[in-house]
Amino acid sequence: MTMPIYPQLEISETLAAGPGPGNTDARVLAAFSRAGMADHMQDDVLRGMVECKHMLRRLWGTQNTHTFAVAGTGWSGLDMMFSAVMPGDTVVAFVNGTFSGIDAKTLNIKAATALEHAANPLNPQAASVTIIEIPHGQSISGEAIETALATHKPKWAFMAHWETGSGRINDLQGFSDACARHGTMGLIDAVSSLGVEEFAIDDFPGVAGWASCPQKGLCCLPLTYAPVSFTDAYIEALKTRGAYSYVHNPIFEARHWGIVNGQDVDKGSYHRTHSAYAVSAFHESLRLALQDGLAKRAHSYRTHEAVLREALTAMGCEVTSNMTSLVVLNLPPALAGREMELVQNCRAQGFGIWPTLSEPVQVRIGILNLLDRGVITKIVHLFADAMRDLGAEVDDASITTILDTRYGTSVAA
Repeated sequence: MTMPIYPQLEISETLAAGPGPGNTDARVLAAFSRAGMADHMQDDVLRGMVECKHMLRRLWGTQNTHTFAVAGTGWSGLDMMFSAVMPGDTVVAFVNGTFSGIDAKTLNIKAATALEHAANPLNPQAASVTIIEIPHGQSISGEAIETALATHKPKWAFMAHWETGSGRINDLQGFSDACARHGTMGLIDAVSSLGVEEFAIDDFPGVAGWASCPQKGLCCLPLTYAPVSFTDAYIEALKTRGAYSYVHNPIFEARHWGIVNGQDVDKGSYHRTHSAYAVSAFHESLRLALQDGLAKRAHSYRTHEAVLREALTAMGCEVTSNMTSLVVLNLPPALAGREMELVQNCRAQGFGIWPTLSEPVQVRIGILNLLDRGVITKIVHLFADAMRDLGAEVDDASITTILDTRYGTSVAA
């Protein structure tokens, strides 16, 4: 059988206006491409890794020495964070969307005993794991967290800081406070908040483990490095009890980054064939985030999201999210049930918006690394055209008035 030789793959440009991956910064792409002559053990690459861990600590606002990154996407970082959860461990996991739901499934896999795995190998149901379901479109409140932890007294508690599946910000302060009160070690999915919102993880001492990703708020490439950070208490738990992982064991991986026994050392001592390209790109994304300043970035996200939200509401949409990098909405009643059709029409034209990935079906429009009046205006008009194509009536004059007014008073052109 003769195998055809395919033509060179050409991927057309997309306006990535979804929940992530976001639009990679052009300067990050340039840093990635110019690292091609470097061996992964070249001195500049190793120096870049040292600088990355120090920049990441500064960006995340922490003194945790065990702050570094794991090769991969956010899933790799989350898997590393969950590696401390052992079979039979008591866990309370809060779920209010698609991705916290997947995280909860991972925790079931980690905490399940051998018998529980045998009973349901692909979806074990660990008796020691309690899932607290919060309705889609609602945030997880401090009251709900306090009630659950007071009732169950778990060893571990988990929550997503920003749940991208439903576009909701959850109560991080309430989570940390409740974990501290009840002697619980908190684990946080910060995949969607790092680099978008201004916060310092050392302000939340009830949280023992954090995991994020490179491809959202950091405007880096997927499959580069996923940031993680662990407190001394988390690392001590690993030293005492071990972890069901070799590749994603935080203590081993920390050695790759030159962190041994809680101290920075001159050379890494755990072998990982890392990528000079990835180190260069990750370094540039961290450098740019610090150069911009988190306060400035967070303000830009809040401002542009507010303009987009108001324009979409003027088209008759109901916005149900409260994130600043993502708008989740219901279409006007006349278009109800046609969400997937609208999204597919948009994507066919290079306008990359997304539906929700679990019920109820909604539309998600993201603005990751799209903090510009011109781009937001383009998104608004592309979405208006898409609604019009499905038969909706859209008042262009009112939308233009909103854009001109809001950008004239709150954001520089």
